[in-house]
Amino acid sequence: MAQDIRDLFKADSIHQNDERLAEGHEARFLKKLNETFPSEPVKSKFNWWSVAASIVIVFGVCVGGYTFYNSNQVEVENTPTVTSTEDTPKSKIKTLGDLSPDLKKVEDYYLASIHTELSKVELTPNNKELIDGYIQRLEELSEEYKKLSIELTETGPSELTINALIDNLRLRLNLLYRLRDQLKELKSESAVYTSAQKSF
Repeated sequence: MAQDIRDLFKADSIHQNDERLAEGHEARFLKKLNETFPSEPVKSKFNWWSVAASIVIVFGVCVGGYTFYNSNQVEVENTPTVTSTEDTPKSKIKTLGDLSPDLKKVEDYYLASIHTELSKVELTPNNKELIDGYIQRLEELSEEYKKLSIELTETGPSELTINALIDNLRLRLNLLYRLRDQLKELKSESAVYTSAQKSF
């Protein structure tokens, strides 16, 4: 069964010589090749235009990103701060949490609830004035909380100061609950008004 590979190559080369291309095949192939891929490269008129368009697009994306980033920064800077104990870390102002673990739990509960309620507030042109009024009152209470914390630090813990701090947190949370309820009423009133307009 073993065959010499040289014999196989000789037999194959004999068969290849018998096969000839049809007449004019090479000329037709070269003609199609030249039509598809011309020997001289075609100069593109849009080359500079595409470079200019790319630059304009990149510039537009950069300007848009910069504008978006700065608008978010402005919103963050204008957001009212409701917490008061963590704003001045260098001054070592005592808080309820510094007095006892139980008071820390109370303080953490109220601050977390306040932050949760604030995060649920949706500002729209219809409710902006209402929300601004509540935010202003919350900022006043936050300033009062800072003063009470300074008093706690300077004079030491007293029952009156501790109760005033807890009442301040409770009042802020109740204000946010009231704001939530008023926003719901405002939303339902506007829905009723909208449906009444559609019926006419």
